[in-house]
Amino acid sequence: MSTTPRRAWAGLAALLLPVFLVSMDASVLYLAMPHLSAALHPTSAEQLWILDIYPFMLAGLLITMGNLGDRWGRRRLMTWGAGLFGVASVIAAFAPSPALLIAARALMGVGGATLLPASLALIANIFRDPKARGIAIGVWTAAFSFGMAVGPVIGGVLLHHFWWGSVFLINAPVFLAFLVAGPLLIPEFRSDSAARFDLVGVALSMAAIFPLVYAVKAAAGHGVDGTTLAVGGAGAIMLIAFVVQQRRTDHPLIPFDLFRNRYFAMAIAGTILAVSTLSSMSYLTGIYLQSVVGFDVLAAALLGLPAAAVVAYFSMRAPWIEQYLGRRSTFVAALLFSAAGQLLLVRLGTDGPAWLYVLGTVVAGVGYGTLFTFVSSVALAAAPPERAGQASSMSEMSFELGTALGLAVLGSVATAVFTRHDGMSRTLGDTLSRADGIAGPDGAALADAARSAWVDAVTTTVGVSSVILVATAIAAFIVMRDRTSEPQPAGRTATGSADAIVVE
Repeated sequence: MSTTPRRAWAGLAALLLPVFLVSMDASVLYLAMPHLSAALHPTSAEQLWILDIYPFMLAGLLITMGNLGDRWGRRRLMTWGAGLFGVASVIAAFAPSPALLIAARALMGVGGATLLPASLALIANIFRDPKARGIAIGVWTAAFSFGMAVGPVIGGVLLHHFWWGSVFLINAPVFLAFLVAGPLLIPEFRSDSAARFDLVGVALSMAAIFPLVYAVKAAAGHGVDGTTLAVGGAGAIMLIAFVVQQRRTDHPLIPFDLFRNRYFAMAIAGTILAVSTLSSMSYLTGIYLQSVVGFDVLAAALLGLPAAAVVAYFSMRAPWIEQYLGRRSTFVAALLFSAAGQLLLVRLGTDGPAWLYVLGTVVAGVGYGTLFTFVSSVALAAAPPERAGQASSMSEMSFELGTALGLAVLGSVATAVFTRHDGMSRTLGDTLSRADGIAGPDGAALADAARSAWVDAVTTTVGVSSVILVATAIAAFIVMRDRTSEPQPAGRTATGSADAIVVE
């Protein structure tokens, strides 16, 4: 680290500002949804889109923005993205309707997609010393993972004192600070590649993602009908067309050559599945703590602090764990710890207990924190510095796509389990509101039945999540068995490549 100038560490500190907020905004609404629902009265479909549109815009545009940052300038792209994110956050904070809130969240997703791959790619350029780079990746990942984990906590504290829009408004001053500090502390990097952007690929990817997600939601909530099959079929056709187009184009959005590496491919696929279980657990238990057990929003937020701290700590310690256990064992152990934590939550009931929730999320946090750093380091190690934006966008896509899939697929599983109970509306909040309007023992009985049904939905979903994580761990143990497929550190690529241009 002695060869790393102080300005590099100052630049890293500046990079952490948008990283923390972008990751936090993927989960900050988990505890805010009951308050938001009471104010804006969104339908069940609108509730899911309020949550889903942000991570899906991130996932759909990360690859594009990673390529754009490599060519146009990573710091420049981050500056424009930070401005857009800040403005969209203000619009979201004061949105008078669910439709406008969904639109603002979509713009936030566009802005966030410019920030994540560029910030991680800049680490590969700023930190030339491998040891310093490893520490920087650990710090970056800790900020990202801590943001995801502490999002509900920060949201709970804000909601205890302010209205629901405060969870968005807090973004504006932080991004304003980045717009001032970023150009002063972060050097500019870009590649000299003259390749054209694959606009056809961008259009096909978005045309595939949204119909497929809609079909999954509709099938889980209302059953399979002709419309669901038609929309899902259209999305599947677009997905096939996207893959075919990507394999034929000279400059694809998806770096297929990186997927020839077993470690890279398994890390990306495994992280998508793992993060989907984390996002669904956070969302479902946030509702559970408030609407079933009866904690107020601040108490529910504070119960999440131990897990948030554990996630951040193990994100920092992941490089040491990997050095001690090796790549394959580290990834498999992370998945199994995550599964064990989810499995503990199967024993939750209508009265908690709170200590079981804390224990389960802390155990899971050990695995998730380790996993976050693992996939980031594997991604950067798999590509030379001039392609760092493209490689890092793949790791970020795994986080965001996993978050969106968790809410869409596992969230829909929970909804399906909940609504199969007699008398339940589409959401727990709607059912409890209906119960409040029924006088006498019938209303109380409906409320008790709704809480029991939600516990059934939560425990079923975390049980499914545990199975997914164990199956992923088994697959990783088999796929990663060949150590010759480990990616070589990016530092072994010629760091002074002529393809990389530094603009001061």
